[in-house]
Amino acid sequence: MEPHPRDPGRTAWALPCLLLLALPGVDAQAGQDFALQQPQAKVTVTAGDNLTLICITSGVAGPGPVMWLKGLGSGNKTVYDPNNRDPSSRVTEAVPGSDTNFTIHIRNVQPEDMGTYYCVKFVKNAFAADEFFRHGSGTEVTVQAKPSTPLVSGPEQRARPNDSVPFTCTTGGFFPDKIDVKWFKNSNPMTAKPPQVTQTRMKTYNMSSTVQVTLQKDDAHSQITCEVSHPTLQAPLQGRFELRGVLRVPPSVKVRAEPSPAEVNKTVAFTCLLKEFYPDKVSISWLENGIEIKGQNLSGPLEVSRGLFELRSRVEVQATEEKNGSTITCRVVHDGQAPANDSAVLWISNPTLGGLSNEFQINKDDMLIYIVVGVVCTMLALLVAAILYLIRTKQIKAGKSSPSARLHEPEKSSEATTQESDPNNLTYADLNFDKERKSIRRMVEMSQQSEYACIQSNQAPNGDDNLTYADLDMVHLSKAPKRPAPRPEEAGSEYASVQITRK
Repeated sequence: MEPHPRDPGRTAWALPCLLLLALPGVDAQAGQDFALQQPQAKVTVTAGDNLTLICITSGVAGPGPVMWLKGLGSGNKTVYDPNNRDPSSRVTEAVPGSDTNFTIHIRNVQPEDMGTYYCVKFVKNAFAADEFFRHGSGTEVTVQAKPSTPLVSGPEQRARPNDSVPFTCTTGGFFPDKIDVKWFKNSNPMTAKPPQVTQTRMKTYNMSSTVQVTLQKDDAHSQITCEVSHPTLQAPLQGRFELRGVLRVPPSVKVRAEPSPAEVNKTVAFTCLLKEFYPDKVSISWLENGIEIKGQNLSGPLEVSRGLFELRSRVEVQATEEKNGSTITCRVVHDGQAPANDSAVLWISNPTLGGLSNEFQINKDDMLIYIVVGVVCTMLALLVAAILYLIRTKQIKAGKSSPSARLHEPEKSSEATTQESDPNNLTYADLNFDKERKSIRRMVEMSQQSEYACIQSNQAPNGDDNLTYADLDMVHLSKAPKRPAPRPEEAGSEYASVQITRK
């Protein structure tokens, strides 16, 4: 409601009007009997309700209307004037046509209607103009405005799990300015900063409150609530925001081939599985070595646990030898984001040589057999080497314990064969080791019946590694009558005699 301002000319004539009443010829007694009662000192009303302002007059006064003004002085505004009625006005008479009851009704009171209202009696002056005569004590009107329903807003772009995003709760048009705000996530309280309250030109207040929320992967079914309490409310007002409006969970992409490896000219099915993504806006394309091929989604996105989705797509490829080793790629574009890819390789088992122009493909099972055989052979080789090493070590230790003499008999010549029947034909070896440090002497005595070798050496230094070794290869020497073997030196040598009878 917009009251009409009072004509300044009328107000200016109010005081002279009172003076005129005191002049001779004016009915002074009638003015003294007039009374105006405005019994409501204060009225509190809720915005949107109807307001009733009471004004009762008694006695007789000069002709002139009774009006309602908001405020006094030069800044007053006319709320009701019976001589200028507006059908669209929110102000009406409570008792139309009454000369004593000037009570009014104001519909749909708003905060801007707050102020002090006066019931005022005007009288006609000598110029037939309405002039101020008398007013009531005034009624102070207070309007309590309820806050509007809270509005919760979130970020303009979607965010991923573990991102912290702000949410804002706003409400306005309330009076007085005392207000309380609480935040909840799925009925669980959250901590927020104190709200910001500002006053408007209409003498009402607005409020804004912000809270930070860390998104989770399973927030597709979660919501946050802003709860506002105010003296004008019998129950708190609530504003809600569904977190699925700002949540984005990218899918996990996995491609598998069945069967793998495949036989030549068989069909291989490549399946692309997208798991746990949100929202369900997704597109899939298939590529073979970077060239797009046609695939088929087995179904639309299916909602699984926690409000997330999954999707399966499939493409079939003929396993020809030319395609052996080809890469099949599943490309996924989710909610307008950058593509996500996963690939599998088409393998053919036992391809022909013609199909392997550049490389030889080995079956995985055969490769495993080769590896096992290689390991076994290596273990056997190491075992043999260890055995040989142990045998050789024992031989060396046995050789260090004493001197040895070896006689090698060469192949018999034809001449020797003729002598086999001679019982006196002997081969004789004589090893003589001197205990004194002398130079080595070798004596060879020959006869027709025997072959004789004698070796004498100085005494070797003490130690297990000292070994004297004689290796005699028998040769046929000139034959002579059998002679006895020389006697070994008794004082300074160790003597060994070996006789071999020829057959």
